[in-house]
Amino acid sequence: MKIIIHGGFFSESSTDIQTKTAKQEALKAIVKQSYDYLKTHTATETVVYAVSLLEDDVLFNAGTGSQIQCDGQIRMSAALMDGTTQKMSGVINIQDVKNPIQVAEKLLPYDDRVLGGNGATGFARKNGFETFSTETPERRAEFVKKLAATGTGTVGCVALDSGGKIAVATSTGGKGFEMVGRISDSATVAGNYANAHCGVSCTGVGEDIVSNATAAKIVTRVTDGMPVATAFEKTFAELKPYDGFAGAIAIDAAGNMYHQDSHPSMVFASFDGMDIEVFG
Repeated sequence: MKIIIHGGFFSESSTDIQTKTAKQEALKAIVKQSYDYLKTHTATETVVYAVSLLEDDVLFNAGTGSQIQCDGQIRMSAALMDGTTQKMSGVINIQDVKNPIQVAEKLLPYDDRVLGGNGATGFARKNGFETFSTETPERRAEFVKKLAATGTGTVGCVALDSGGKIAVATSTGGKGFEMVGRISDSATVAGNYANAHCGVSCTGVGEDIVSNATAAKIVTRVTDGMPVATAFEKTFAELKPYDGFAGAIAIDAAGNMYHQDSHPSMVFASFDGMDIEVFG
């Protein structure tokens, strides 16, 4: 069993030691708690559990503490993918829901598995997800002062369960001050993808990640026999011509965990039952 999580990119990670340390400690606690959960649950159940914990932590830009868009509203996106069934579900620009990843999980059995905007929010209400404001005073202050334009945070988890199955989940509160209707990479196969061979969750600038098809490329290359480290190296090299801003975490079927970022400030943690690693 293996698990790896990320807390996105943080511009303040290189300048605010207190904030950086707090995020590292939060990731360490969440990855340990999620590994314990993985002992008695599937990979798919566990990635939803882990990302829910990340969404509930105001330190991260997903769920509670999400960025505010240019019209003063919060719209979030999240996706889930089961590497065994190859089913992906997601919500795009959903509003006033505490845990977007749990709405994505609810969609997994449906034929129509990716919903956006009012459709996503309406589905949540019909399925018992109560109205919940994910705004925090800090995010409102950032919005008022227009300081959040550099926010590129997203959260994600990849898990390999005791049965050898892989799943991935990703959730984002956006980049801050984006145009209404903007779609991130998180609920696409560019930012969240898994099969029986590998699972990948991305963070960074969604447009760059979509342009590079980052998660899907890495997983496809691993599936075709490329070592995960080489798949990352080749895929991230393809970001360089346009200075693509991206980070990714992965686990392959052999249990190899890997991470890489193009601009070193991604915060992540991994746990294999023995050692917790926290970086960023």
